[in-house]
Amino acid sequence: MFKNKLVGTMVIILLSLTLIGSIAVIVTLKLISEPVAEAAPSIDEVIDSSVDIADIKTNLKSNNYISLSFKIQMDSKKAAKELQKREFQVKDIIIKELSEMTAEDFEGKKGLKALEERISKQVDSSMETGHVVKIYTTSKVLQ
Repeated sequence: MFKNKLVGTMVIILLSLTLIGSIAVIVTLKLISEPVAEAAPSIDEVIDSSVDIADIKTNLKSNNYISLSFKIQMDSKKAAKELQKREFQVKDIIIKELSEMTAEDFEGKKGLKALEERISKQVDSSMETGHVVKIYTTSKVLQ
């Protein structure tokens, strides 16, 4: 009887150790395989890597008048310096995009979001260093 209890206890201990070991392996593999998420940039880092495109005034396709300003966040300070040098090209991109739009395109946030996405793609294609992270519309007046 003592021998049966000993064998039973050893089986329970062996199963417990196997279970604990399996859990440890699974947890370790899970932690190793998950990439570590980067911390969001601080507001100072966002400002340092951003460029203001201020006060663009032009006519729309619908003969309305619009005035817009943007802050374009780049992925690095170096990219922001390049974008500053290319400000005239960015303004050209924006004016050309606006010339194809109507006042109805700006109803709600959908049209403005679409404009920001088109500007972002075109600015990215003109950059030698870095890429656009986000475009913020800082002012909009439509008449």
